[in-house]
Amino acid sequence: MAAQWPEVERAEKEKRRELVLQGEDERLRQSDGHLPASLFSLTLLNYLEVSGCSELREVPPDLGRLCHLQSLILCRNKLRSLPRILEQLRSLKVLDVSGNELEELPAELCHLPELCTLNVSCNRLRELPSGLERCTKLAVLNLSRNMISSLPAGLLSPQLSLLASIYASDNLIQELGGEISLLAALKSLDLSNNQLSEIPYELADCTKLKDINFKGNKLKDKRLEKMVNGCQTKSILDYLRVGGRGWSKGKAKTEGAAKEDVKDKKKKKQGKQKNGDEEDEDVEDVNRMMLRILHISENHTALTVTVSASVKDVRQYIVCCVVKGMNLNRGNALKRFLTAQTKLHEDLCDKRTLATIATHDLQLVKGPLLYDARPPNEFKIVPLNRKEINAKDLVRQLQLEAEEQRKQKKRQNVSGLHKLVRFW
Repeated sequence: MAAQWPEVERAEKEKRRELVLQGEDERLRQSDGHLPASLFSLTLLNYLEVSGCSELREVPPDLGRLCHLQSLILCRNKLRSLPRILEQLRSLKVLDVSGNELEELPAELCHLPELCTLNVSCNRLRELPSGLERCTKLAVLNLSRNMISSLPAGLLSPQLSLLASIYASDNLIQELGGEISLLAALKSLDLSNNQLSEIPYELADCTKLKDINFKGNKLKDKRLEKMVNGCQTKSILDYLRVGGRGWSKGKAKTEGAAKEDVKDKKKKKQGKQKNGDEEDEDVEDVNRMMLRILHISENHTALTVTVSASVKDVRQYIVCCVVKGMNLNRGNALKRFLTAQTKLHEDLCDKRTLATIATHDLQLVKGPLLYDARPPNEFKIVPLNRKEINAKDLVRQLQLEAEEQRKQKKRQNVSGLHKLVRFW
């Protein structure tokens, strides 16, 4: 007996643009693992998801009739192949076939001019089809957890000027070519748990690269391997930029360029000596207050911090500690401490874009603590030397104070208060 698919009938009757079918194993068994023919007459669909169906092993060529489809999600099924008719989906932007049993991808996949996101992770692929550079709008490529031994030459091409993220962890990739530098928009690169022995120094030419992961590779350069295991992206890129140890493998500096570097260093040093007297005094004062960590103990009765899932896409890491024995009431100790904290925000924290440092009086902190991300109008804050206030109102108040401060000093440039408000 043929299975009934009321969702498909309803979508046809209501002329829907989206359709989601999940976990339809029972109905697929009744129809011998076949999707209903009526599904492929829904030519108005621009989003189709068929996922979590262990009985779904193939998609018929009729898929090509869905000419307006922009997103096709076929994840967590048992697909063993994709129809070659896929190239008729000329409007397709997102293709997700992760978590299937695919051993190869059709070459016609490379004929999708609008494709932006391709997810083929968690399959049995040994290679990618050549010609991916024809998908010039490709921005995200996920091929993690396969058996791919090498990236196709066309993937590292200047034609893919929008390719920003490549996730290729848990494969068998043995080499990453220097052509990686041709991907001008590359921001994230994950090649962890592969078989790489070297990382090309050309990777440092990817000026937008912010996040790299090469963990789980046995690199010849043990110093570089140590950096990799510590996820020190900036240090890794700086190291590659000079070609590793010495200049022999990297971009050798000319004699003239070396002299220019010496001149620049002298100028910077002179500038620091002229303008940094007061700053040096603050740094010296802070150094006197520095503590040498002799021992760290685990105290199960200490404050606990619960991390909410909502911070994953905002600031997913948090580090906390309790420091005792510091007297901030003496003289200008608190002011000097805050000056040092501000300097860290400007330098190491990259103007608060990478991290933010907060200091609290332990006597006023009540546990357990929750690390969470919420809209500014949903929580209150107690700023230093101020009363409790709604976060949204605080931002508005700081904006007014910053502007008033600028007017009083008749400045055109922004102050530290302006920078803080801009961060908020």
